[in-house]
Amino acid sequence: MSADHDILHPTLTFSHGIHPGEYKELTEHCRIERMPFVEEYILPLSQHLGAPNKPLVQVGSKVKRGQKIADPGGFVSVALHSPVDGTVKAIGLAENPGGQMVQSIFIKADSFSTQQLSPSVPKSYEDMDIREFISSVQDAGIVGLGGAAFPAHVKFSIPEGKTCRYIMLNGCECEPFLTSDHRTMVEFPDEVIDGTRILQHFLKAEKIFIGIEANKPDAVKILTEKAKTSGLPIEVVPLVVKYPQGAEKMMITAILGKEVPTGKLPVDVETLVTNVSSIAAISQWFRKGQPLIERVVTVTGTAIKRPANVLVPIGTSMRHVVEWCGGITSPSLGNTRILLGGPMMGMVQKSLDTPVVKGTSGILVLTSNEVKDLSQYNCIRCSRCLDACPMHLNPSLLGMLAKKGIWEEMEENHVLDCFECGCCSYVCPSGIPLVQSFRVGKSIIREQKAKQKDKKN
Repeated sequence: MSADHDILHPTLTFSHGIHPGEYKELTEHCRIERMPFVEEYILPLSQHLGAPNKPLVQVGSKVKRGQKIADPGGFVSVALHSPVDGTVKAIGLAENPGGQMVQSIFIKADSFSTQQLSPSVPKSYEDMDIREFISSVQDAGIVGLGGAAFPAHVKFSIPEGKTCRYIMLNGCECEPFLTSDHRTMVEFPDEVIDGTRILQHFLKAEKIFIGIEANKPDAVKILTEKAKTSGLPIEVVPLVVKYPQGAEKMMITAILGKEVPTGKLPVDVETLVTNVSSIAAISQWFRKGQPLIERVVTVTGTAIKRPANVLVPIGTSMRHVVEWCGGITSPSLGNTRILLGGPMMGMVQKSLDTPVVKGTSGILVLTSNEVKDLSQYNCIRCSRCLDACPMHLNPSLLGMLAKKGIWEEMEENHVLDCFECGCCSYVCPSGIPLVQSFRVGKSIIREQKAKQKDKKN
C-alpha cells in the first residue's frame, strides 16, 4: 500500500465521536499573513488556565516589544509580554473573551516605532537543567495554543515517580473551520521539528508521534520528510477524520490503543501531549528569544468577506482583525454569530471589542441563517448522545441529574471526565443544551470540593 493511500485511508481512531462538516476549504490554502500593528492593545492578566499575572509596569511606563510586563501569579501561570513598543495607557478592568471583567494592561503603540523585536536570546537549552528549562518556558509565556491555554511548562514538568515514554504532537485540529495549526505545520515545519528536539533533550522519550488528521495530506507529507532527517525517533501518524480526534485522550487511544483511566492524566500512561503550534513557539523562544506575543488566528466563516490565517499580536481587538479581513458581509452584528474558536467548543461573543488572547485559535463569524436557536423538548431516550460521547458517559442521565440539581450523583457518574466537546448537544434531536448543564454541574461540584477542603484545613 502506498504512503499516499495510507494518508487518504487511515485506520487509527477512537470509538464514538461525530462527523460534522469540516468547512476547512475556506482557509486551508491561505498562507499565514501578518496583521498590521494597531493603535491600542488590551492585555488581560487572566488569559490562561491558572493564577492571573502580576503587573510589573505602571501607567506611563514605556515598554518594548517582547518586554515582560507581568510576572506569573504562581506555578500554574505564565509571564505576559508587550506585543509592541509603546506606553502603558491604563491598568484596569476590561472584558475578556469569556465575558468576565478582568484586570488588564492597556498599551498605546508607538506610532513612530518600527516594531522590530530586539530579543534577548535565553541561555542555550543545552546548558540548562530541567528546572531551568521549565522556568524559561514559563518566562516565555507559552501556553497550549490549541485553545485550552494550559501553561506549557506545567505539562512539561513530569511529576516525581512518573515517566514520559511517549511525546505526542497534536496536529489534528479537528474543530470545523479552523486551519491555524494546519498552516503552521505546512509553513513552519522546521520550527515544529526544532521545538520537538528541544523538548526531547529534556524528556528523552523513546518515541515521538505527530498525530495529524488525514484531511491535511500536505502537512503529513512535509513533516514526514522533515522527520526522516531529524535524527529523532519521530513517527508521523495520519488519523481518521473525526471529531474530537484532537482531544488528547482520544489521540492516545487512537495511536497507542491505551485508555487514560478516569480521573487520571496522560502522564499516568507515560505520555505527554502538546500542540504543534506550542512546540513551534518553544523553538522561537530558544532560537530567536521571542516570547509568546503573537499567534496565528484563523478568521473564517461565511459572513467574513476575506477568510484568512493571520499572525496577530496578542491584545489586538477582534474588530481590527475582522476589518483586516474585509469586514463582515452582513450589515449589522444582529445578523451574525461571532465565536472565538470553532463551532463545537468556541465561545460566543456579544461584540467585536474583546481582544485576541493566547488561547484564540480562530474568529468564526456565521450568518443568522446558519445559527438557529433550537426549540427544546423533553429527552426521548434515543441514545444518540451515548453513541456520540467519546468518553463513554451517559449524557442523557447526566442531563436529567443536572436538571434536578443532584450534583453528587452526577459526580458518581463521572461528569468530571467530560471535557465539554459538544458531541452530545450536536446530535440531540430534542435540542437539550447538555454541555451547558454539565458545565454548571462541574462548577458546583468543584466549588463544593473546595469548601470541604477549606473546612479540613
